[in-house]
Amino acid sequence: MAEAASSTAPYDVVIIGGGPGGYNAAIRAGQLGLRAACIEMRDTLGGTCLNVGCMPSKALLHASELFETATTEFPTLGIEVGAPKLNLAQMMAQKADSVAALTKGIEFLFKKNKADWIKGRGRIIGKGQVEVTAADGSKTVLTAKDIVIATGSEPTPLPGVAFEDGKVVDSTGALSLPAVPKHLIVVGAGIIGLELGSVWRRLGAQVTVVEYLDRITPGMDSDVAKAFQRALTKQGMSFKLGSKVTGAKTSKDGVDLTVEPAAGGAAETLKGDVVLVAIGRRPYTEGLGLETVGIETDKRGFLANDHFRTGKDGVWVIGDVTWGPMLAHKAEEDAVAVIELIAGKAGHVDYNLVPSVVYTVPEVAWVGQTEDQLKADGVAYKSGKFPFSANSRAKINHETEGFAKVLADATTDRILGVHILGPQAGEMIGEACVAMAFGGSAEDIARICHPHPTRSEAVKQAAMGVDNWTMQA
Repeated sequence: MAEAASSTAPYDVVIIGGGPGGYNAAIRAGQLGLRAACIEMRDTLGGTCLNVGCMPSKALLHASELFETATTEFPTLGIEVGAPKLNLAQMMAQKADSVAALTKGIEFLFKKNKADWIKGRGRIIGKGQVEVTAADGSKTVLTAKDIVIATGSEPTPLPGVAFEDGKVVDSTGALSLPAVPKHLIVVGAGIIGLELGSVWRRLGAQVTVVEYLDRITPGMDSDVAKAFQRALTKQGMSFKLGSKVTGAKTSKDGVDLTVEPAAGGAAETLKGDVVLVAIGRRPYTEGLGLETVGIETDKRGFLANDHFRTGKDGVWVIGDVTWGPMLAHKAEEDAVAVIELIAGKAGHVDYNLVPSVVYTVPEVAWVGQTEDQLKADGVAYKSGKFPFSANSRAKINHETEGFAKVLADATTDRILGVHILGPQAGEMIGEACVAMAFGGSAEDIARICHPHPTRSEAVKQAAMGVDNWTMQA
């Protein structure tokens, strides 16, 4: 006979998932005086982003960038310290230490805001009820007026290519390889694949990227994507675009990957030590008990929403598991909005103003519409473009790859999109987000005094270029 589940006192809101959407929802709920519980099945809070995504990848990107800088740039700068030596175990250890500190920080914020972390796997069992199964198998039922689904996403598998530890890996596996591969094959030329490919290339791997489409980074402005690919190719990364992976065979010597042209043609075999499958992510809804409250996913697995409401009383959805960009900062904005709606306040997120960033060198960042979208929609627009090769700070720092581009309405001058390929692009895109949120024009950015010498002057000069008065190029 199954052991009966114990119950707890009712909560105002129960959140399933402790990633950027879930943990921020719990914190905001606590700030607004709501009694909140956040269910997380991992041993630590933070979800994919903090544990096996955004944060550990940035730790390795930073460390590998410094390693390459010490190898290639130090002599040019007059710094003579001898050839740097890679200690991969220490690099991984400092990554783990940084991640642990961040997850502990979330635990502190839960305590500060009186939010409860319920450890285990959550499953909806009826209206206002969530059953939590702990690691030891014991079950607890939480009740609440409102339930927020924030279960995030997981790597999408590739049919015909089975994962195998250390040989065919997803993004999580690629963050913890025990040695630098001689040849890393990345399947998928999206953000995750290019970031992790960059890490291992800097540390000494030959990197080949296989992509089904005839371009890299779908969703990125094509003008930027072409320049970005040129930069990565110059660094030593190679690309096989318009190519379909049809199978993989592992052996003690590595992996044989079968690839053929997407348009049809003869197959070829690529041999690598490790294959990273990074073809995207899919919503995580396994075992959630959605059927108990009459909720279904769409054909892609996403949960539909109307202002975060699923259409079923008291069940809300945020983050990667629903529509919009699958980004941690989008999930965080969703979290604030949904809790404020639950608390009777106004809550809204403009997905047109969610920025995207690729943390390679050079970085790529953008917000708003691309030129491709504007052309497809028949929107009359003007553009201004400024190269970092003409930016004082970038030249002094030997960071001249790339450009900034501003797109504005041809009649009103309202900013429609900003795209940056260059140093610190991820930091600079925030200026564009603020300007666009307030309905700013290209002239607004052009006439705001920017500090000199800074990389941000490239954005100002690009904005000036919208009206053809760029002064420094």
